[in-house]
Amino acid sequence: MTEPPQNPQSPVGSPDPLITEPEFVSPDTALLPNPPAGRRAAATFIFFTVTLDMLALGMIAPVLPRLIEGFLHGDTSNAAKMLGLFGTVFAAMQFFFSPILGSLSDRFGRRPVVLLSNFGLGLDYILMAWAPALSWLFVGRVISGLTASSIPTAMAYMADVTPRERRAAAFGMLNAAFGIGFILGPAMGGLLGNINPRLPFWVAGGLSLINGLYGLFVLPESLALANRSPFSWARANPVGSLNLLNRGGMLAISGVLLLGYIAQQVLMNVYVIYADYRYHWTDRTVGLSLAAVGIFTAIYGALLIKPVIAKLGERGAMTFGLIGGAIGYCMIGYSKTGLLLWLGIPVLNLMSFTWPSAQSILSRKTSPSEQGQLQGAINSLRGIAGLVGPAFFTYIFSRSISVGSIVHTPGAPFYVAAFMLFLGLILAQYASRHSQPAS
Repeated sequence: MTEPPQNPQSPVGSPDPLITEPEFVSPDTALLPNPPAGRRAAATFIFFTVTLDMLALGMIAPVLPRLIEGFLHGDTSNAAKMLGLFGTVFAAMQFFFSPILGSLSDRFGRRPVVLLSNFGLGLDYILMAWAPALSWLFVGRVISGLTASSIPTAMAYMADVTPRERRAAAFGMLNAAFGIGFILGPAMGGLLGNINPRLPFWVAGGLSLINGLYGLFVLPESLALANRSPFSWARANPVGSLNLLNRGGMLAISGVLLLGYIAQQVLMNVYVIYADYRYHWTDRTVGLSLAAVGIFTAIYGALLIKPVIAKLGERGAMTFGLIGGAIGYCMIGYSKTGLLLWLGIPVLNLMSFTWPSAQSILSRKTSPSEQGQLQGAINSLRGIAGLVGPAFFTYIFSRSISVGSIVHTPGAPFYVAAFMLFLGLILAQYASRHSQPAS
């Protein structure tokens, strides 16, 4: 049985010919070649909402450890343990509450969930800025994990207002928003933190509240009443929401996302200590290299997702990204001087083509009334990665450089991440073969 050829002249983001499962189309968007001006303004607001959410998270990243350490009277060891606990709780909140907020948005609409989250996140950062004790800061981090779970609703909003053939490009723009926040957030947080370690929290809170007020005027509801579904705890709990991904062709693509999200944790949890151990880089050099990661994420998401998917199709772009990501991780792990690491950053960031392509495929296999549940389930996959990845990769790094290690291999965590993407590549090819029409 031969694989049907892809048409390079097909419209941007056109449906992949390998997909044969039913694809659902929202009647209020599918017939429109372009969304009306009001919806374009709303899509722009969603883009800025995701950017500001990531900006705020990035702003507090450089100062949160210092603030925790201050509450513990300079005890760095206990501060590190507490920081790990904060990260685990944040990931757990994402895992449990993303499907709940996604299902609530399927029932009551996207607008109230997005706006309430903006206001909730703003007030939460103000609470953390004011926190007089570590327990208050911990409560704030718990709440921020809950309110940050609105990102799946933002993704569902974009699916509502974007014709299905353009969803990959729309998700790519949101991926660019992640990159912009990743670039600017830590830099702003570091500058403001030098003035006062609590100042980034005040600024992050103010930005979220201003964005929420702006949304009151420009954000219309995107989910028609006819496309809403009743709220059900059976679907809103993490296990129930993940059942949505257990459909023909969707399970393998979901596996690709999960493996990719877990692999991504190596950058978040090992990269800094790895660069310090192997290259003795200063904070400035590490920060510049992470900024480069964000820059390439933004460039790929904003400028290249659309033409690459037009040329390769969604599955081709997903495969291309997985191959690039695996090579990039190997380059970082093998780099002895740091030069190969710098060259590996743009290669690693080819993964930017994988996320929106996979999400678009899953979105087109899901009915309009389940888009919120779908995005909640996808964010639960991120939560699982956040729960598993940190301890997994830090343990591998610790063992690879310990005195008793069989082979001294500081790059081992990155090789493991590359292997995970290779497994994802196998799953992607499996999904492609099993989606072919019968001969």
